[in-house]
Amino acid sequence: MKVIADSSSTRTEWTIVDGSQVVEHAFTTGLNPYFQTRRELSHSIRLELPEAFFRRRWDHVYFYGAGCATKEKKKIMESSLVAQFRTPVTVESDLLGAARGLLVDKPGLACIIGTGSNSCLYNGSEIVKNVPPLGYILGDEGSSAYLGKRFVADTLKGLAPEALTHKFFEQYNVNQNMLMDEVYSNSLPSRALARYAGFLAENIDDPYVYRLVYKGLMSFFERNLVGYDYQSNPVSFVGSTAMKFKTVLEQVAKDFGVQIEKILPASMPGLVEFHSRH
Repeated sequence: MKVIADSSSTRTEWTIVDGSQVVEHAFTTGLNPYFQTRRELSHSIRLELPEAFFRRRWDHVYFYGAGCATKEKKKIMESSLVAQFRTPVTVESDLLGAARGLLVDKPGLACIIGTGSNSCLYNGSEIVKNVPPLGYILGDEGSSAYLGKRFVADTLKGLAPEALTHKFFEQYNVNQNMLMDEVYSNSLPSRALARYAGFLAENIDDPYVYRLVYKGLMSFFERNLVGYDYQSNPVSFVGSTAMKFKTVLEQVAKDFGVQIEKILPASMPGLVEFHSRH
């Protein structure tokens, strides 16, 4: 029996699997070694996971996570997982998790649009090309953090419609100073910004909101997909933001000349299938 985990910066999905059967399923907060220490990661794993995940030693733990692209960060995550599970652990990037979750063992282009965004060319087993996402300050185009950042900036500069700004301040009980603190005094600013994508989804019929989301998603295509042969490879998307703005994403893809093969909310079903075969 194996444990498979798939983590964004916001949420981690965990399963215990026996072959292709899911025995146990749970969610915890996101785990990211770029923003959390080994102690903080271990603390979240131990306190947030149900006891069923610690009742025995598993054959293997496979962890796919945001911030787990380099050897150094993988080592931090691996140390935390080994300390809690005391079993062999493999840590990979959330991007490889997305590719395996979307495509299993078929080649193609896999894209994440969630709290952050990313993309890769996948050969059916491993990533063979990646346009660097660069994070929520320099990149992450189309992600909820990116969209939240754009919207918050517009509200604070007086560029968003007045009625929409008033509705936003009232709904989230925030003001300019509070928003500035959330971004510049927060250890997880991308997570703070990402939560406002929900407000955009609720108000997508507003012309200003639609344009903001459309431009944000189009920037993902213009600054990421152009780095691949997207016309010769199937393109698939996974992530909460991709699902939240599915209709807009499909329109952007059509306007850009891309045929989307699938849009999924999560990678886990495909990861279970992948690890039942391998």
